[in-house]
Amino acid sequence: MSLKHDSGLLATIIEKSLLRASNITFAGLILTCLALYLSFVVWDVFLGPLSDIPGPKLWAASYFPKAYMMWTGSEHETLQRLHETYGPVVRITPRGINYTDAAAWKDIYGHRTGGKTKTFEKDPTLYINDPTGETHILIANDADHTRHRRILANSFSDKALRDQAPLLKQWANTMVRKLKEVATLDKGVDMVAYYNFTTFDIMSDLTFGEPLNVLENSEYNPWVKLIFGSMKIIGKITAIKQIPNMPRIIIALMPKSVRQKGKKHQKFSSDRVDRRLARDPGRPDLWTEVLKRSGDLSDTIAGMSLSEMHANAGVFMTGGTETIATLLSGLTYYLLINPDKLARLVAEIRSTFTAESEITVDELARLPYLNACIEEGLRIYPPTPASLPRRVPQEGAFIAGKWIPGDVSVAISQWATNRHTVNFRDSASFIPERFLGDPKYASDNFAAFQPFSTGPRNCIGKNLAYHEIRLLLTMTLWNFDLSLEAESKEWSNQRLFIFWEKKPLMVKLKAVRVCDDA
Repeated sequence: MSLKHDSGLLATIIEKSLLRASNITFAGLILTCLALYLSFVVWDVFLGPLSDIPGPKLWAASYFPKAYMMWTGSEHETLQRLHETYGPVVRITPRGINYTDAAAWKDIYGHRTGGKTKTFEKDPTLYINDPTGETHILIANDADHTRHRRILANSFSDKALRDQAPLLKQWANTMVRKLKEVATLDKGVDMVAYYNFTTFDIMSDLTFGEPLNVLENSEYNPWVKLIFGSMKIIGKITAIKQIPNMPRIIIALMPKSVRQKGKKHQKFSSDRVDRRLARDPGRPDLWTEVLKRSGDLSDTIAGMSLSEMHANAGVFMTGGTETIATLLSGLTYYLLINPDKLARLVAEIRSTFTAESEITVDELARLPYLNACIEEGLRIYPPTPASLPRRVPQEGAFIAGKWIPGDVSVAISQWATNRHTVNFRDSASFIPERFLGDPKYASDNFAAFQPFSTGPRNCIGKNLAYHEIRLLLTMTLWNFDLSLEAESKEWSNQRLFIFWEKKPLMVKLKAVRVCDDA
């Protein structure tokens, strides 16, 4: 018998033996694998590197509770409850930790000095890439983010914003005029809508040198409708992304309509950028400073490319509009359900100014109770209440005094942190006086309060946001007496899909001035 024949016969015997063995032990193999997996989970929950982090054991064993929490829009309430139960550090997934400890702000999001520790990169499970595949400031790596921020920071400098003050006042006057028109109808006015109309027109005018005219028409245009219609979908997609390996399935199964909405939003932004580049608006806008520093639009070393401009414009039209309108809506609501606070603020505003022309962004920055109300509004109803997770570098790092291994997702929840009774006394109550040095609230931990985040990726539009909030709220309270309609008494009961799912805020307006003098 030849060697070739012997080898072939042996191969046949082995093949048949393996086939019989595999048929016999397949069920056993599955059970063995399952037992090994469950053993690893049990070890990880009770003996693993994160086993000493407090939290519910089911959450430590599986990603599904977090995904369900986000899917149902209950992230803010659930995390608050977990922190009140387990303390300032809670394990919420097998490789995820959430904090309400003030020290964690600097450790997770802060600047890195001396090259001793690496930056905590953004956790990709939260962020949705631009539909064009282009990089913008929210998802850029450290090098690109630094370049984008250096260019865009000039548009948000004190000088640039001072130049824009007349434009902000113009839009505030338009808002008042439109509110006076609807106030004559003697019925409730949805302030969520009118704040949104105004902030979208302001940002469009600031960014592209042309408004959307949603305020003048008192209705959302197709672009704004698209933005609001996409928010809940994005929130649901983000919930599913919390489960490992699900992003690939999401991409494969994502409905064509969802992809088209993303592309439509980007096209709206891109078209307006192109129109802005083709003309000189005759006055400075946000793009004026960008163009000064971009030169050749193909240069992504010193400047910003055309495609990056397109991507960043889409970010501006979401982040610079809805969040400001959200804070204004929430602050208006909390003032209305706390009439003593509202009366004090109205008295401050109406006693400070004798004419509407005196109301300027510079003067408003000096009003103590106004600014205390805004800070308390940001605390009790943060426009970005959800966690913004980062990944611990591979070598690990200390967070709030404890060593955390690499590749763990860590985050701070604004809502849970601001409402944690360890950080703030009477945390569920609207009390602006805590920001004015009231001794009753001397124990409040204001280091935990970071409404615009902190570090190199904090909100670049912080100063613009404060200017808009102060001006639009003051112009409303200067011109109108407000009362809350019965249907909006429980307005704050909302779900969270990255952004708040807001209901109409129905308010009765009574004009107290016949005309303005601005």
